[in-house]
Amino acid sequence: MISQKSEVGSRKFGMFLLLCFLLFTMHYSLLTSALAAEWGGVDESVVEKYAEEHGRAAVDPIINTDQGDLLLFVFLLAGTVGGFIGGYYWRELMERRPEKSEHKRNLA
Repeated sequence: MISQKSEVGSRKFGMFLLLCFLLFTMHYSLLTSALAAEWGGVDESVVEKYAEEHGRAAVDPIINTDQGDLLLFVFLLAGTVGGFIGGYYWRELMERRPEKSEHKRNLA
């Protein structure tokens, strides 16, 4: 009977610690995302600065992946193609091949 009570108590304490950890990390991530809005990326702070110093203006990309789900679609396509290729060559990728010396011994 005593072991069941201590087991229940340790589970409750573990759940409490997990809940505290999750709440802390959630609030910490919100804080860091608010601070990240103040800081520009490398492109804005370094690359554009030196490009303007040397007389080059920023140009929009030919294929703008920032709008819509184009970048997500490209990653989905690449994953699908990689999955089919990996599935097709699964045995060649995963099976262990015998060493050359073992292969010669088996032939003799």
